[in-house]
Amino acid sequence: MNRAVDIVAIIPARAGSKRLPGKNMLPLAGKPLIQWTLDAAIAAKVFDLIAVTTDDPDVQALAARQGVVTIPRPAELATDSATSMDTLLHALDWLESRGQTPQRVMLLQPTSPLRTSGDIRNAITRMDETGAASVISVCEMEHPPLWANTLPADGSMDHFLADSLRNRRSQDLPTYYRLNGAIYLSTREALLREKSFFAPPSFSLIMDRQHSIDIDTSDDLALARFLLQKKLKKY
Repeated sequence: MNRAVDIVAIIPARAGSKRLPGKNMLPLAGKPLIQWTLDAAIAAKVFDLIAVTTDDPDVQALAARQGVVTIPRPAELATDSATSMDTLLHALDWLESRGQTPQRVMLLQPTSPLRTSGDIRNAITRMDETGAASVISVCEMEHPPLWANTLPADGSMDHFLADSLRNRRSQDLPTYYRLNGAIYLSTREALLREKSFFAPPSFSLIMDRQHSIDIDTSDDLALARFLLQKKLKKY
């Protein structure tokens, strides 16, 4: 029997990682990295179902201890070339084959451990208030992208900046935002139609930069550890 549910969280956590081997289980302020995302999803109290899709036995065991659904990820979706969207669509097919058909789907990557339960609830509120088909988290950029450019082979800076930008202060430039990878929310219908979270009408969820750390390197992990230790000392 198929049961329609409102919203599910999908947490992708493959075993392989070239830059940070075993990344999802690396210790971060006393917990495995993925535990921070599991805790935020559970504490948000907005999901009918939380599922982890993984090929990592350690992650499967951890998720099972939390009472979270584990979806076995096939080998072809556990490679460097496999996309998050392919993994997500497989997870939705797997759930539907077992009688769970979500109306809305939120992708929560374990590499964003400082994302909070409040951020998760804010994304859903944003969708409800705007009637969005999708909501994608962003944060303010650290530096204006207008100050960036490619370099020619000789490294010349003669045409690096447009003439209109010379001698302009950063505070006089528009505010730019970037994807932070923390939250992707979409209706199931839009996701299947577009095969993308950029399904119109799509709206942003602006998050604090400190909640937007995306762990890809050992330096990112060190920064997250510093920020979490600093936060924990306040309490």
